[in-house]
Amino acid sequence: MRDFSQAPFLVIWEVTQACDLACKHCRASARPDRDPGELTFSEAQATLRQIKDFGDPLLVFTGGDPLKRPDLFELLRESVALGLRTTVTPSATPLLTDDAVSRIKDCGVSRMAVSLDGADAAAHDSFRQVSGSYDRTMAALRHAARIGLETQINTTVTRHNVESLDRIARVVGAEKARLWSVFFLVVTGRASLADDLTAEEYEQVFEFLYQTSLDVPFDIKTTEAQHYRRYVAQRRKAQGGVRSASAPAGIIQRQAGINDGKGFLFISHTGEIFPSGFLEVSAGNVRRTPLQQAYCDSGLFRVLRDSDSLTGKCGGCEYRNLCGGSRSRAFALTGDYLASDPRCSYMPVGAA
Repeated sequence: MRDFSQAPFLVIWEVTQACDLACKHCRASARPDRDPGELTFSEAQATLRQIKDFGDPLLVFTGGDPLKRPDLFELLRESVALGLRTTVTPSATPLLTDDAVSRIKDCGVSRMAVSLDGADAAAHDSFRQVSGSYDRTMAALRHAARIGLETQINTTVTRHNVESLDRIARVVGAEKARLWSVFFLVVTGRASLADDLTAEEYEQVFEFLYQTSLDVPFDIKTTEAQHYRRYVAQRRKAQGGVRSASAPAGIIQRQAGINDGKGFLFISHTGEIFPSGFLEVSAGNVRRTPLQQAYCDSGLFRVLRDSDSLTGKCGGCEYRNLCGGSRSRAFALTGDYLASDPRCSYMPVGAA
């Protein structure tokens, strides 16, 4: 298991909360106009240098919609020039033109991620609450394929689309995305508790993802479903440790141990330093607190990295170092980021 005490594996930077979509699950409750408190261009440049001080974490420019920042392409070029592995997640609005996709590639970005939450226009646009979003998503993916820009597709699993995940997976394959990043709902922002699945339904989705991963040409990873790693480990154990050549080995190994605040760092549009965008408890602000100091030394991040601090089932679970449960979901549903993940049905060995 890797030691994430000195540097994160992944940095997510919300460069703006502005977005012209109105997605039903939006963590940020994004709005059309930019916040006047956003980091300025010079502050953003300084933030990039602080991120580089960690070494070479994977940096994701997100939002809102990053394209709402007129200086986005300058920031992308600077990030790449610093040697950071750089990706970007634009929203499928009229700003995401073929020219914008080409400019993203020209900046040297390694991957562009777009969201797909329905297998067809009616389902996706209903979720995003803006007509034409599906068609723009498809157009962006196809133009990226034409120009050689690697892509990934992000899907948030909710009660609205859980029955059509197989159809969405077929779209991911057809559009030649390299990664399907499957997000599991955390009830923050505009997300509704009624849209979430039960713990047992999470396990059913894990089974679907595992079986799908054996037969598709793209990788599958989960976000805020750390217990998918536990599920995969259980499947391997049941098979006597035999690992299929096509089993989701590499992607699970790369995620092993990563959790909110543990190998993972989120910077808000105003510079707040959070363990995750879904866990908005601040360890400082980049305008006043050095990023390394917040990540390495703050009490918040240190306790989140200590699996012995976990309580309830998660604290006694034999998979707590591999998984650890979603700290964001625990906080959203219980008010305690060290509590058990309420959407995990597994009972640890020896538990009553």
